[in-house]
Amino acid sequence: MCGLARGPVLLSYLVPLSAVLLASTMGCLQSIACKPRIRRENIVVYEVSASVDQCPTVIEENSPIVLRYKTPYFRASAGIVMPPVPRNETWVVGWIQASSWELPELREGRVKAISDSDGGSYPWYGNTTETVTLTGPTSKASRLTVCMNDNFYPSVTWAVPISNSNTAMLTHITRDQSFITWLVAMNAVTKERIVLQTVRWRMRVDIAVDPDRPLGTRASLVGRAHHEQPHILNYQEPIPPNALGRPNANDAQVLMWRPRRGPPLVVIPPK
Repeated sequence: MCGLARGPVLLSYLVPLSAVLLASTMGCLQSIACKPRIRRENIVVYEVSASVDQCPTVIEENSPIVLRYKTPYFRASAGIVMPPVPRNETWVVGWIQASSWELPELREGRVKAISDSDGGSYPWYGNTTETVTLTGPTSKASRLTVCMNDNFYPSVTWAVPISNSNTAMLTHITRDQSFITWLVAMNAVTKERIVLQTVRWRMRVDIAVDPDRPLGTRASLVGRAHHEQPHILNYQEPIPPNALGRPNANDAQVLMWRPRRGPPLVVIPPK
């Protein structure tokens, strides 16, 4: 009895031994010599979701030194059915994210995107709920779920960053940052990557500040109260090489002071 695999259906036929021997001379018997490969058409992706929490950005004025703001969370989740993994192969399935922002490499056009990894799990966004590792051989398909979340929670000084004064001078905070998030299956040894899903999302922050008001009443949100929702694309975008390794966005960012007159000044250089 020989098995012929066509998608998820296994068709079996009784054939003469001579036919089996003939087939082995023309190609190879899958059960003996052929090494099955992980291919995109053999991977099932279902229940993909991506959203931004429907709540406004929260402003914190608890410190006389800094203002803090906390944006709602971006959340992504997907279910995947992986085919059996061959012997001596390890596959990782998870989320990779890249950022486009006010980073020197992006401003100068030297790269298209920068990794938004946690800094220790390259190229993955993280290594807890964000990834699942499958080590072969596995005898049957594996059903798994990977999920991730992301938000902003920075601090901004009330005073001018390059000044020795602690006098509050902050009048406005504007932030507009875009991200591309990929669901990927990757061979841990050969680094072969299969992009399974692409998501684009954007986070914008607009805060007006009156530095003359008492602490706790200075800042307020302007513009939209809720953030736009992510877009789950119906096509897959390639992953730029710089989105897969160092540096990540947190290490690459620079704090610049750009006065109305005179050249810009680097306050905090990249790591």
